[in-house]
Amino acid sequence: MTVENLAATPSPPYYAVIFTSQRTDIDEGYDRTSVRMIELAESMPGFLGVESARSGDNLGITVSYWRDEAAIRAWREHTEHRLAQEKGNKVWYEDYFLRVAKVERAYRKGAR
Repeated sequence: MTVENLAATPSPPYYAVIFTSQRTDIDEGYDRTSVRMIELAESMPGFLGVESARSGDNLGITVSYWRDEAAIRAWREHTEHRLAQEKGNKVWYEDYFLRVAKVERAYRKGAR
């Protein structure tokens, strides 16, 4: 991950949705869908940014940042996102964990 890949979030409070996943070896359009989901999230009201990383053993962590819980709910229920969630459950993910957290404090290198 480079500095350009770090989300430029506002001052807290805001929310983080942390999606930790273990991928299967089946691609079936995963990369294309992943890019589309980021494009779609960026168009959603309340979206603040996203950071994502995947290891060589298919463990991935994606953190998306949102203004409030209403924005998170709208994203969760978006029709195209729901279709991607269904395919993830059936094809792309062996397992996953989704966590939602309220960010109370945030610090950046050299900016205290």
